Amino acid sequence: MGASRHTLPRIHGGAMIQKTVFAASVISVIAALLTSPLLAREQPLPTSVSPQFCITVKQKLASTAMVGENTIFADMASYRHSKPAFEPLKIYQVVTYAASLPIVVSCKMKTSAHLREVYGAKAAGQQLFCPDIALMLKQQAIAELTTEGQADAASRATTFVLDHDVPFVTGRDYLADFRTIYRTEDGATHVSSPGLYQNLESWYTPLLPEFLKGQSYCHLATVEYLKAVATGAMAPGATITTNDDAPTSLK
Repeated sequence: MGASRHTLPRIHGGAMIQKTVFAASVISVIAALLTSPLLAREQPLPTSVSPQFCITVKQKLASTAMVGENTIFADMASYRHSKPAFEPLKIYQVVTYAASLPIVVSCKMKTSAHLREVYGAKAAGQQLFCPDIALMLKQQAIAELTTEGQADAASRATTFVLDHDVPFVTGRDYLADFRTIYRTEDGATHVSSPGLYQNLESWYTPLLPEFLKGQSYCHLATVEYLKAVATGAMAPGATITTNDDAPTSLK
């Protein structure tokens, strides 16, 4: 009897400890999932005018949970001259409008390789590129059109051809005029996502000044623009400029 009286509390206490350890493990797993690059990649993109937009784009491109500080410029000149940096991690964003409709978001970020170099091997994972984000935006536009009951427009959006844009290596090329949604002679609607990528492992990287190393830039057609073209509310073919007079505010 004496033995049983002493053994039972130990068994009960052990069970409580096991439950506590199990609960702590579950919490740790949930916390890890919430900050994992994989989950960041699966999350939908915020609205194009949100300060979270380019932060989320950066997380998806660099497969990272890092956040950073994002600045949204109201003028194109400030965006043109900006350069992403570390300590703190800085990101830059500008939105191009057609009247009141945001049609293109431009983001300046750091590459996954540069994040790993500065913050450690686990700071970032696989590097994605601008067309990968364009695909996510297209899928988001289709999903929204479907939810809104616009089946015909959703069907048209599925036919949009995503260009496999090779990123530029110079700012001059990235800042040239471009079209993110346009129609070709065969009648197909194309979605382009021009970008810039500085490969940190390139032979010429040591020759570059620090502020040019490890940059990752994108011009992205917005969900709003994709939906407007799919519904016929807006024609494709708008020329996007990075000149000082670019429409980067509501009209």
